[in-house]
Amino acid sequence: MNMPRPQQKSAPSTECAFICDVLQAESDAITRIVDEISSNTTTLANWSKAIDILEACEGHVIFSGMGKSGLVGAKLSATFSSIGQPSHVVHPAEAVHGDLGSIKSNDVVILMSYSGTTEEVLNLAAILRTDNVPRISISCSNDSPLAKLSDVHLATGEITEACPLNLAPTASTTATLAIGDALGLAVSRRRNFSADDFHKHHPGGMLGAGLRSITEILRFKVGDNLTTVPATTLVGKALLTARPTENKRRAGAILLVDEQNKLVGIFTDGDLRRLVIDNPEPMECIIGEVATKNPRRLPINALVRDAKQLVTEHRVDEIPVVDDQNNPIGLIDVQDLIAMKVVTE
Repeated sequence: MNMPRPQQKSAPSTECAFICDVLQAESDAITRIVDEISSNTTTLANWSKAIDILEACEGHVIFSGMGKSGLVGAKLSATFSSIGQPSHVVHPAEAVHGDLGSIKSNDVVILMSYSGTTEEVLNLAAILRTDNVPRISISCSNDSPLAKLSDVHLATGEITEACPLNLAPTASTTATLAIGDALGLAVSRRRNFSADDFHKHHPGGMLGAGLRSITEILRFKVGDNLTTVPATTLVGKALLTARPTENKRRAGAILLVDEQNKLVGIFTDGDLRRLVIDNPEPMECIIGEVATKNPRRLPINALVRDAKQLVTEHRVDEIPVVDDQNNPIGLIDVQDLIAMKVVTE
């Protein structure tokens, strides 16, 4: 009896080509939408109208779709909420079985169905039209049944899925997701949504940590537990001056200032170690001559993410913080960023 031959794995080059084809198919779907907006004034007008409706929304932006479209809607709802627009998801089938109460007249509903013929979505759209609830829809064609039930419709165009069988929703869901992201960010731009606004909606996690003001985490402060010394001071005297008082942790650096109290240098523990090794009388050296001159610094209005960038790009362990006149007000220690899990050791 002839046994079936075991199926061989694709050669690496063939597999690589397949992966690239999938990604290219998804990229092409978005590129066609970009080209359509850029070249068709009617399409651009539809987008502008959709953004107008969303900008005027005084309630929630609600996303609804079946299957994969519904999952895309859940992600888009989270995106809209993160940029200041209250949002939630309503399942189209459950909406007509008791969940319509979660949709108010001042809401805007975004309905998604690539074919534009999904029965549950069409039923919901028809009810919303009767109730005069603003409706934005996304499907493949401006002639779809869903488009005709909407106040404004955004077409993805006919899309060949990345799936070799042209069955699994892939490129079409990517296109829908991209359209939703573009709508949300366009509304955010209209409303002048700022980094501070974003922080209010992301107080936790890495996003929230990175958007905190640097002054919120400033542990070493000039006049409290951080001393500045004139750049003309001898190293020995500077070390005595910067010696911590009782129950106060010592900073890992000394900030040097000129006659006008402007930051001109930083003397770190690393500078001290090198000085002790290289100089027979380290304590008698003028600190400004053996310190790091004109160190990298942060302004008082900097964010934690700015400190992270300095540490990551330039491998500094201590970062002076200065006011608008370049007067030092504090020092960020890399250990503080490590404790926040903003950077790793």
